[in-house]
Amino acid sequence: MTKVVIVTGAGKGMGAGILKRLAGEGYKVAAMSPSGAAKELAESLGGVGVTGSNAVPADTEALVKLTLDKFGRIDALVNNTGHPPKGPLLEISDEAWLQGFELVHLSVVRMLRLVTPVMLAQGKGAIVNLLTYATLEPEADFPVSGPVRAALAAFTKVYADQYAAQGIRINNLLPGFIDSLPEKDTRKARIPMGRYGKVEEIAGTVSFLLSDAAGYITGQNLRVDGGITRAL
Repeated sequence: MTKVVIVTGAGKGMGAGILKRLAGEGYKVAAMSPSGAAKELAESLGGVGVTGSNAVPADTEALVKLTLDKFGRIDALVNNTGHPPKGPLLEISDEAWLQGFELVHLSVVRMLRLVTPVMLAQGKGAIVNLLTYATLEPEADFPVSGPVRAALAAFTKVYADQYAAQGIRINNLLPGFIDSLPEKDTRKARIPMGRYGKVEEIAGTVSFLLSDAAGYITGQNLRVDGGITRAL
């Protein structure tokens, strides 16, 4: 049986790298990004795509419908969201906080509402949410992203507990600084491995978490950050 995966935010960077990796492993792929790049990439890989935002419910609904119409099933989901607003902590507006919550947190909740019934009917499914190393060690450079993703990490655990016995696994991947971003010496100096991570390394970890080799792993936050976080 050929597996089917949806990847959001797959127009560039880690999302695009994940899409390519999974397609290369035999997955049928479906993808979305606001720019249209994910749709183009997915179609070039023999899949389907939607131009839209995972913060817009109608766009995610269209993506899931298209995937089911084309492939008839959804075995895996990778939630990759955009970057929420930044700025001095107490100068961030209510609107910006709400935008960040909708982009990072509600977008995942809404996607899970759509794919969970499909996976339950199939008796199996695997989900990976891309968060950030600053989820568990928030810092001022990511004033909205860290706290909002921490809320998503808590939600993930609740979801994992509820659906584990029904065959659905969900995990969070927490990347550090990855080479899809411009390199800064100040950030590089913080990394014990002395280098930025590679998109290919993130894609490989996602592949593992979606695979049967990770069949006993759920509800976890896996740091892939070159050792930058200090918490035990």
